[in-house]
Amino acid sequence: APEAALPTRPQAQGPEAQLAELGTLTNRINALPGEVQAMARAGLRKVVDYQDLAYGAEYLDRLDSILAQDHAAGGAERGFDFTLNAAKYLANALCYDDILRVADLKTRSSRFARVEREISASPQTLMQVTEYLHPGAAEFVSLMPAGLGAWIEAKPGLYRLVDRVVNRGRRMRSDRVPSFFLLYTVGGMRRWRRRLLRHRREMAHMEAWLAIALQRLPQNYAFATETLKIRRLIKGYSDTHARGLSKFDRVTAGAALVEGREDAADWVARLIAAALADPAGEALDGALDTIRSFAGPGTT
Repeated sequence: APEAALPTRPQAQGPEAQLAELGTLTNRINALPGEVQAMARAGLRKVVDYQDLAYGAEYLDRLDSILAQDHAAGGAERGFDFTLNAAKYLANALCYDDILRVADLKTRSSRFARVEREISASPQTLMQVTEYLHPGAAEFVSLMPAGLGAWIEAKPGLYRLVDRVVNRGRRMRSDRVPSFFLLYTVGGMRRWRRRLLRHRREMAHMEAWLAIALQRLPQNYAFATETLKIRRLIKGYSDTHARGLSKFDRVTAGAALVEGREDAADWVARLIAAALADPAGEALDGALDTIRSFAGPGTT
């Protein structure tokens, strides 16, 4: 059964203008189909916490556009499953992990409270917290304004110089003022996130992924929905993100090979499960080989 409508006035504290804006966003969720509301609410909460209220409005704008196309594809008869999954994975795509996010989370009071609970620290206990960070040139350059970062990446010699300077592990005591202040300052840079090279690339990648799923929606509803789910392979940052992105690309390529088949959705689900099965990717290799065996000559 559809979830009861959310209160029009969110239970939050802050400036009156921001509370009013948050209330407007909450009302927009109440206008969505009941099957979608719970996931959209979780997505909105995540997106606003990650960036700001304007980012939350952008999330709902995209979701409204997706819902309209879901309606046109007969989504009401399927419980708007496409929009439901879009609400989840769109929020994840908008909230990609970067150094700004890591720094933000490491300096939150809730994080220190969690550490205290995990070590069963008493109020009299002096707690020391050491953070380990190892950013490479890719992470460092991605935090630059988009134009400058792209220019540096186009200069191999300069890029290698940046890597030599920044690519080393650092241990920082976040329970001490200097390290905490540095992390807090980096986390506060999120207000400029939309101008950075990493954001431009993440948004371009997200747009391409959504375009593929929406293109498939009128022809094969289940296949389009499974295309959205491929996004779950991308997580973390640095090396973890790179490995997830590689699996995403390979599963996306495999999905293209089964497009037009009645069982395309089933094959994409198998590819996703195989990609998640083992870090080495051997299961995914096997699933892709199987698809190539019946997809016809010349497939790669």
